[in-house]
Amino acid sequence: MRKRVAIFTLLLVPALLRAQSNQSPQDTGAASWREKGVVAIREVPVWGQRPMKGIGVQETRLDSAILKENIALSVADVLAFNSPIFVKQYGRATLSTVSFRGTGPSHTQVTWNGMRINNPMLGMTDFSMIPSYFIDDASLLHGTSSVNETGGGLGGLVRLSTTPAAADGFGLQYVQGIGMYRTFDEFLRLTWGDEHWQVSTRAVYQSSANNFKYRNRDKKENIYDEDKNIIGSYYPVERNKSGAFDDVHVLQEVYYNTGRGDRFGLNAWYINSNRELPVTTTDYADDRQFENRQREHTLRSIVSWDHYRSSWKAAAKAGYIHTWMAYDYRRDPGSGTMTSMTRARNKVNTLYGQVEGEYTPNDRWFFTAGVSVHQHFVESIDKHIILQQGGRGIVGYDKGRIELSASASAKWRPTERLGMSVVLREELYGTEWATIPALFADYLLSKRGNIVAKASVSRNYRFPTLNDLYFLPGGNPDLRSESGFSYEAGLSFAVGKEGAYTLSGAAAWYDLHIDDWILWLATTKGFFSPRNVKEVHAYGVEMQADLDVVLARELKLGLAGTFSWAPSINEGEPISPADQSVGKQLPYEPEFSATATGRLTWRSWGLLYQFCYYSERYTMSSNDISLSGRLTPYLMSNLSLEKGFAFTWADLSLKGTVNNLFNEEYLSVLSRPMPRMNVEFFIGIKPKWGRRK
Repeated sequence: MRKRVAIFTLLLVPALLRAQSNQSPQDTGAASWREKGVVAIREVPVWGQRPMKGIGVQETRLDSAILKENIALSVADVLAFNSPIFVKQYGRATLSTVSFRGTGPSHTQVTWNGMRINNPMLGMTDFSMIPSYFIDDASLLHGTSSVNETGGGLGGLVRLSTTPAAADGFGLQYVQGIGMYRTFDEFLRLTWGDEHWQVSTRAVYQSSANNFKYRNRDKKENIYDEDKNIIGSYYPVERNKSGAFDDVHVLQEVYYNTGRGDRFGLNAWYINSNRELPVTTTDYADDRQFENRQREHTLRSIVSWDHYRSSWKAAAKAGYIHTWMAYDYRRDPGSGTMTSMTRARNKVNTLYGQVEGEYTPNDRWFFTAGVSVHQHFVESIDKHIILQQGGRGIVGYDKGRIELSASASAKWRPTERLGMSVVLREELYGTEWATIPALFADYLLSKRGNIVAKASVSRNYRFPTLNDLYFLPGGNPDLRSESGFSYEAGLSFAVGKEGAYTLSGAAAWYDLHIDDWILWLATTKGFFSPRNVKEVHAYGVEMQADLDVVLARELKLGLAGTFSWAPSINEGEPISPADQSVGKQLPYEPEFSATATGRLTWRSWGLLYQFCYYSERYTMSSNDISLSGRLTPYLMSNLSLEKGFAFTWADLSLKGTVNNLFNEEYLSVLSRPMPRMNVEFFIGIKPKWGRRK
């Protein structure tokens, strides 16, 4: 306890190092920085009217510049280097999940243009399947703040969206990337626009043999002398086997603005992925004798209507998601012929609809209301399950579930310093209802420096996933929903001088209690089944900081950093005499994490350094510190250098990136090797034809 108090005290000292801005970045600032090689230094007023919509909200915003700094990265990589949340990665082009504040990946809700894209079978989202090139705006709503957008996010919400291209006439951007391990990345965007229409087509193609070298510390080779005596040992250097991937993404956007307060939109995103699953570090099998492959076809589509008036806004959306996933495992049993061992097929169809409205009668009140529905139809089949009575059979489930969410909020600012908000959300999953209330408040402590205190409290739920309930074998239809209370308090500030510098900072303390935590446990029948077994107490501190400085004429420096202290402790009763998990940190949840980013630009040159740190993570609930029970801390660094060229006919850019700059040996997940230092090169072109004068 004394240690925790000391850590908390030390964290509060720099608590005012960063504020979480509620203002949207402007294209002329963030976007043009990357295009023109300059950093926009925003003016920070000594005091201004705080947005009513953001009363008490703890939010981290990632502008378009951050999302496009390394064009080849997925959103998982962007979050790893620019946020205090934990990103769990199985390697490039393999499963990547995120978790807030010591919770699990299924406690994180993810929306794309307002539509939830969490897989209803597992409750999580694979962020390796989201190219940052397709995202124009990303926000993190931490803990209680997610109740403003959706239910079920015990940890928080990742909100992703696209925006109109703001094109005037025709436009084209093409980027070709090439990297080690026969890695190729291609990015294309075509745009056209006038005063009413905005049309954009984006395409991404990524492929790689992904056969990087790594030192396998799960295998030890002996060194023998001539008499076969062991005289030494070493860890062999191996290659990542069977890890090739081939991904295609296409995003089509069409927007029509009437010019009279109405905007219509269409967004359609298609994914075609073909990935091998790499051999683990503990597998001694010959990769030529088996095939482990995962394929996916996904279509996400949304049509939208937004109606704006001076004091109110109305919006409606309708969407459809289709996902087909296949997992195949084939092996040579010794006959010289590949035999199918596993053939799993999953189909998910989701229908989505939403209506919402906002009303501002005066400068003191702000009201919102909305209803959304997601109707899921899921078919999960494994065609080659070995049955207990012998032989093979087909098992799975074919289920549908409706998920209805309705919310209303009232936000009140009785004085220029004080703001209060109440949110009431009703959630229906299948036939089970949940009521989720939340209260928010903020207070302007000082106009000088924009020092704002924030606080919130909420109740939240996470309903069991379809796999939790119906997976065969092992699903448990009697599971209870996870529920909890969240408490938060924080401070933020922002100062600056126009044309010279801006400095903003924020810190938040949180306390989260979750009852009936769902955990899959082994059964006496030889398979795993979920149970409500844990009471989890997650608490800690999150901090963020931003600094932009003009060092000299045309020389700009940008610094950003985050820090998280996130204990997540099981405080439930032991489930058996052998249970050693009580009072221990949850598996795969680091207690400490940190990120830092430095950007230096001079004329058309740009230098970017990125750093992230995760403390040790345990692989077992007992926090066993054995070789396989503990993953060591690691530091990750990336460095890139970019040069822009402006010609009369086109803008060109050249960029080189070194990933894992210091050649760190590390694991994010047990037995899943990660690449060591590797290099990528990019060349980009933006022709100037077709632009209006």
